[in-house]
Amino acid sequence: MRTYHCFWLLFWAGQPHQSFLTPLSKRTSGFPEKEKVLVLSGNSRRDLHRSKRSWMWNQFFLLEEYTGTDYQYVGKLHSDQDKGDGSLKYILSGDGAGDLFIINENTGDIQATKRLDREEKPVYILRAQAINRRTGRPVEPESEFIIKIHDINDNEPMFTKEVYNASIPEMSDVGTFVVQVTATDADDPTYGNSAKVVYSILQGQPYFSVESETGIIKTALLNMDRENREQYQVVIQAKDMGGQMGGLSGTTTVNITLTDVNDNPPRFPQSTYQFRAPESTPPDSPVGRIKANDADVDENAEIEYSITEGDGYDMFGITTDKDTQEGIITVKKALDFENKNLYVLKVEATNTHVDPRFLYLGPFKDSATVRIQVEDVDEPPVFSRPAYIMEVKEDVPINSVIGTVTAQDPDAAKNPVKYSVDRHTDMDRVFNVNSGNGSIFTSKPLDRETLLWHNITVIAAEINNPKQSSRVPVFIKVLDVNDNAPEFAMFYETFVCENAKAEQLIQTLSAVDKDDSYSGHQFSFSLAPEAASSSNFTLQDNRDNTAGIFTRKTRYNRHEMSTYFLPVIISDNDYPIQSSTETVTIRVCACDHRGKMLSCNAEALIHPTGLSTGALIAILLCIIILLVTVVLFAALRRQRKKEPLIISKEDIRDNIVSYNDEGGGEEDTQAFDIGTLRNPEAIDDNKLRRDIVPETLFMPRRTATAQDNTDVRDFINQRLKENDTDPTAPPYDSLATYAYEGNGSVAESLSSLESVTTDGDQDYDYLSDWGPRFKKLADMYGAMDSDKDS
Repeated sequence: MRTYHCFWLLFWAGQPHQSFLTPLSKRTSGFPEKEKVLVLSGNSRRDLHRSKRSWMWNQFFLLEEYTGTDYQYVGKLHSDQDKGDGSLKYILSGDGAGDLFIINENTGDIQATKRLDREEKPVYILRAQAINRRTGRPVEPESEFIIKIHDINDNEPMFTKEVYNASIPEMSDVGTFVVQVTATDADDPTYGNSAKVVYSILQGQPYFSVESETGIIKTALLNMDRENREQYQVVIQAKDMGGQMGGLSGTTTVNITLTDVNDNPPRFPQSTYQFRAPESTPPDSPVGRIKANDADVDENAEIEYSITEGDGYDMFGITTDKDTQEGIITVKKALDFENKNLYVLKVEATNTHVDPRFLYLGPFKDSATVRIQVEDVDEPPVFSRPAYIMEVKEDVPINSVIGTVTAQDPDAAKNPVKYSVDRHTDMDRVFNVNSGNGSIFTSKPLDRETLLWHNITVIAAEINNPKQSSRVPVFIKVLDVNDNAPEFAMFYETFVCENAKAEQLIQTLSAVDKDDSYSGHQFSFSLAPEAASSSNFTLQDNRDNTAGIFTRKTRYNRHEMSTYFLPVIISDNDYPIQSSTETVTIRVCACDHRGKMLSCNAEALIHPTGLSTGALIAILLCIIILLVTVVLFAALRRQRKKEPLIISKEDIRDNIVSYNDEGGGEEDTQAFDIGTLRNPEAIDDNKLRRDIVPETLFMPRRTATAQDNTDVRDFINQRLKENDTDPTAPPYDSLATYAYEGNGSVAESLSSLESVTTDGDQDYDYLSDWGPRFKKLADMYGAMDSDKDS
């Protein structure tokens, strides 16, 4: 239905409190409408008398989205100076003038040419003026007026998002905030209810609700369980006109996800689990897996497994696989079927993250019984000890038993066992073992001083199944016996001065013994019986494992006796007593008055006057190198080539050879025959080179004449090879010219250089058959033939 409005506009025209009532224009849709007139007046507001004028306007109103076929009428401009004779012209300027708004310049009628949208522009400001057509001068001052666009409900509410996503924890209370949706309406909020939006829920009940004015979505159902349903899709409608009938509406979708809380305890799907484990299972190996189901997800489903009781509490353990949330049962200690073949465990599964709000649902743990059956396997023999330590004296005879190892089959069958020595640990085969009873005996003599410890490995294997074997280390210590005689700690070679006095100490002796002595070594020193009475020296035992050699007479003569050899007997005090005879070498030397040695006969023999052996060898090598250098130099001199005539730039300056003979051309047959440079068949091999001194030692080689079909490359390679193998060639770089063109052309050579080698005249008539490109050449040689004929 159509609504009529009227507005009051107040203008001041010189006298206070003077107002005029103006009606509001309506949308031109075929209904009668009172004409709107904007009167243009030139009277000043300071005039004290009232002017007679029509209704005055300063604004017009239009409804948006005009749908008529004609232009929409806006209003009329009129001036007091307009007498109706057409002398005035109305002009419109400002927003949209001439485009959106046009004016009849004669009558002042204003019309809108297009549909107007308030959401694009709600107000247009224009200026109107009346001018004299004849003079073009304004008859009224320019007046400004406004055209306002009235809104209609032509825009539906639009949500800020096409799709909303939200999440809330499961089991939330009723009225829990979920998300707020917002819709906006582009219509004028100050005009009617076109922009008043009301929210309602179209889909999602009875789980959720929405506040009509704010768009806040809340839960509407108690204890929504994620395990039953996780995703919800809610459709919200926003409708303008306050939700009344005829209002425009828009919708949006809200995807709501229930997040998990720990409201479900773990539960084993069965109360008893059965597993089997061979008794050979090594420690820390898995036996089986169990899993308690938890309907929750992520950290709310994390489970910790433990063994709470059972006879296998100390034999088995359980860990949690963080990826699968399974309990892995592992072996903690070695199993023995013969000792115990069945274990019963009680395993408990507990949530690691418990929510106190849901403890009322029950304990968040569960338990199950696990039975583990140990299976019998064929086990290798087991030694009575993990390692054996044995001792044996080093002087025991061969095949003496030093100890026994024992191994048994732990299986119920008690299979017999045989023993052997791992020869990788006894490469010298010093020990052996009785295969039946495991007794270890020696196979070779022992020597503690050579090797104190022997570490061997004994293998025990079942006779019926040799693959079932085990090893044990055996450490054998060789005990010492007194089987080594004492000896000097070092080689003693001393001297005595010719002017030595009697009872003078010249050397102190000490001894060592390879054998061990638990109470410490005690050595005794004495001279051998053959030297005790006739020796020129005496020996004194100091009783501290040392002895001193003293002179017996006053003077010694090195010319009579230059060296004395004194035999000394050293004995120990162990059982059996061991002794040895050592010799001390004493040289007689010349000394000064302070007893400092000057020279000895033995020194003169060892260090003769003259050059040492190393110096003699060095001199001999130098002589040999010098001789070889001379021989090589002489050989090179003999094989050296004759030097060329021109050997340096100075020779070029001092010896100028002129070759100024130009020759007689083709007709000069007595000149230098250069045909040899072009045709290999004309080369005279007997001619010598002119750039070097003639060599009589080597004769020039004869080269084979090139065949008629020799290619240029073959010819050059042949000449190159000949020069490389020619001993008369110079040792320096020289230029060799090979200008041979080859014999491959049908027309053969066209050069006049080879004409001297031909026997007769050539016929050049074939040049005429080669085409226009050779016409000039054919005419030239054809003319020459004509001259000869003439």
